[in-house]
Amino acid sequence: MNRQHLHIRNARLIDPRNHLDEPLDLFVADGRIAAIGEPPAGFSADRSIDASGLIACPGLVDLSTRLGAIEPELAAAVAGGVTSLACPPDTKPPLDEPGLVERLVRRSETIGLARVYPIGALTHALAGQRLAEMNGLTRAGCIGFSQANQPIDTQLLLRAMQYAATFSYALRLRPQDQFLARDGVAHDGEVASRLGLTGVPVSAETVAIATALQLASETGVRLHLSRLSSAAGVALVRAAKHARMPVSCDVSIHHLHLSEMDIGYFDSNARFDPPLRAQSDRDALRAAVREGVAAICSDHTPVDADGKQLPFAEAVPGAIGLELLLPLTLLWAQQVQLPLADALARITCDAAEILGIDAGSLSIGSRADICVFDPDEAWRLTPDALRSQGKNTPFLGYEMSGRVRMTLVGGRIVYEA
Repeated sequence: MNRQHLHIRNARLIDPRNHLDEPLDLFVADGRIAAIGEPPAGFSADRSIDASGLIACPGLVDLSTRLGAIEPELAAAVAGGVTSLACPPDTKPPLDEPGLVERLVRRSETIGLARVYPIGALTHALAGQRLAEMNGLTRAGCIGFSQANQPIDTQLLLRAMQYAATFSYALRLRPQDQFLARDGVAHDGEVASRLGLTGVPVSAETVAIATALQLASETGVRLHLSRLSSAAGVALVRAAKHARMPVSCDVSIHHLHLSEMDIGYFDSNARFDPPLRAQSDRDALRAAVREGVAAICSDHTPVDADGKQLPFAEAVPGAIGLELLLPLTLLWAQQVQLPLADALARITCDAAEILGIDAGSLSIGSRADICVFDPDEAWRLTPDALRSQGKNTPFLGYEMSGRVRMTLVGGRIVYEA
């Protein structure tokens, strides 16, 4: 686990930020990228790693990871090649006080696996009544603010944006009109009707996006919209980006592969918030990510068995994603015929840029956060194959392709298959 001088040889290096994709040796010293191609002067390797047939890329960056029990989830992160992750504020208790944020940061640093970047609560206790102390939360380590899945009235949201814009804080919103979505558990479409489930209309997302974009346009706040689920939703963001608004968005890896049809006969592992929508929505999300309008997040949400072994409408929404982010991204890229470097950008440099963190590249002198993986290794997704405390995923039993062999954080080998 100590920092070493490492020589990673014979790997195919892919660094989307620096437009690098070729077989080159990589040299790590003092926790940073020391050189690419030829060793730096006086370099002596403590360990030489033969990465023949493997790909070395920047450590993956995840835009939304719920940690639950922090140690097993950070172990799951590095097993999935994720070296940096953003933690939403809807922890227990919510991240609305500097002391809570400081404890989370210290705990993650003590564990010494993936880097954790807290997102602070936008309002006290996420209750939507009064703004949290953004200044103190920022000093404690928060890199942005969010209301998670909790509602906030439009007037308070405007005040929050005005304040955040004044101090250059970033806001992250999960766009959903709580009145339109009330009691809904599935996409308001054919499948929900057939199964007798209460639907969530696409307008619940688009109304919230339109409101957020209008307020952001008036205030100039830096806005990120999390986990979009609909064709109409990404169309609104695409238009805003074309108008040069400082807005970004992401899509859950599950929503790139699944649709309302995957609910089957009330499969609670396919219950998500936002819900899986029509196949046409899924195809539009795929296109938006392909063209760079949206990044990808794992939306990692570990749920215990009791939370899923309930009727569909009562089950806790969400699925694990940290250990599936890489293989499901590789599968999506193959299906949409996107070059591998472009696909990896969505979960490395693009995500790092959204978070505003120093990650997602193999630039000389940058921190040596590295993912080494076999793009072709096949493995079956079983509960025993997962390090996450949660085993909740609609992909159980599937054959995956692409597996992490080694993960480095700050030049330390924190995972090795």
